[in-house]
Amino acid sequence: MDKILIDTDVILDFFFDRKPFSEEATKILILCEKKSVVGFITPVMISNIYYLLRKTAKHEKVIESLKMLMNIVEVATINKQTILNALNSEFKDFEDALQNFSAQDEKGIKVVITRNIKDYKTSNLSVMTPESYLKAIEK
Repeated sequence: MDKILIDTDVILDFFFDRKPFSEEATKILILCEKKSVVGFITPVMISNIYYLLRKTAKHEKVIESLKMLMNIVEVATINKQTILNALNSEFKDFEDALQNFSAQDEKGIKVVITRNIKDYKTSNLSVMTPESYLKAIEK
């Protein structure tokens, strides 16, 4: 079973129903819910998602949404070494660096699912869009 890191943009596509990307984001999360894949997010993502969702909904609704998400995904660890690796990396975006090294440290994660492929060009992991990942696993 694949273990994947789902980037923040994909989760936000789902929560904000950002067309045309929300359809693939929903399919990725359904795969996680059905346990066809093990989806991971990072602690930083939860904080950022809360902050962005809170701009459009009440605290209670956002918490409910995050609890739903937590029922279908796992959380990759971020520790001191993860942060140092991110700080010393060639990544231009620090959050992406944190997510990348968190995924690399998590046993078995081989793929980052993101719409921002270029942000992960220095990653040692396979980086795919939701659309390309869905096509790849259909084969």
